[in-house]
Amino acid sequence: MADLPYFRRLARYNRWANRRLYFACAELSAADWAAPRAGFFPSLQKTLNHILVGDRVWLSRFEAVELVHRRLDEVPYPDFSDLKAARETEDERIVTYTERLDPDQLDSDLRYRNMAGEAQVTPLRWTLAHFFNHQAHHRGQAHAMLSSTRVAPPSIDLILFLREEFPAA
Repeated sequence: MADLPYFRRLARYNRWANRRLYFACAELSAADWAAPRAGFFPSLQKTLNHILVGDRVWLSRFEAVELVHRRLDEVPYPDFSDLKAARETEDERIVTYTERLDPDQLDSDLRYRNMAGEAQVTPLRWTLAHFFNHQAHHRGQAHAMLSSTRVAPPSIDLILFLREEFPAA
């Protein structure tokens, strides 16, 4: 089963992949950024905001702090530059959280309420796995949406990140 170094590496990968994706999205006009596109959250603006909101929801549960969002389709940052700044802050928060996490905590249960207010109990290890999988899932959707613009989507494959983190001698 995944251990703490694995989750720490996924936190760094998440930050790296987001930086690459946001660098490409910065080339879009405001109209292209908000334009309707095929996807569960039907624009780059809505999809990238959803990832941020989802990350904040889970981090509030992990850190036992008050949740500031009430819906997963909120768009707290309609402006790209504001979202980019918030994303960078959240990515550092994720890295810091995993760096401070004690290995014994991975085997503990996370008790929280879902967005409908229902009590849930899930092993922390599995909620972290879901957390990073959720990011990759929707980041892939945003990557596909970017493919329908004039801006070429960057490679955000994990293996490329690993090669940069551990270059060959």
